[in-house]
Amino acid sequence: MPTSTEPRTPAPLPGHSRVTRLIRYALSGGASALTHFGIGMAGVHLLGLRPVVASTTGFVASIAVSYALQRNWVFRSSSGHVLAGSRFLTVTAVAFTINTVVLWVGTELLDAAYPVVQPVALTLIPLVNYVLNSRWTFRS
Repeated sequence: MPTSTEPRTPAPLPGHSRVTRLIRYALSGGASALTHFGIGMAGVHLLGLRPVVASTTGFVASIAVSYALQRNWVFRSSSGHVLAGSRFLTVTAVAFTINTVVLWVGTELLDAAYPVVQPVALTLIPLVNYVLNSRWTFRS
């Protein structure tokens, strides 16, 4: 039993198991990742942007997609936008840091291709985000 100082994961709504929440999280993450990667690819290949700049642009666009889906559909949070939104942006800053470091190391230091490096970041970010968002951002 969690103590009052331990973070609590939002309880699933009746008829919505943790498995359902994970499936919804995966689908919302897919929509966010497609937004991020698609805009990043367009930036690199159509606009000639450096990979980190293109990826950052895609990442920013994916924030709105991710917040809306996670708050309203995945976690079904009743937390106000000021509280949930500020926490979400804090978690997003953590994800942004992960993304930027992975992209910089992969494309600039290791000279790997953007389409190879970006999926590495897009694998790490959802794992960190789920833990933080379920236990802190959208907890009841």
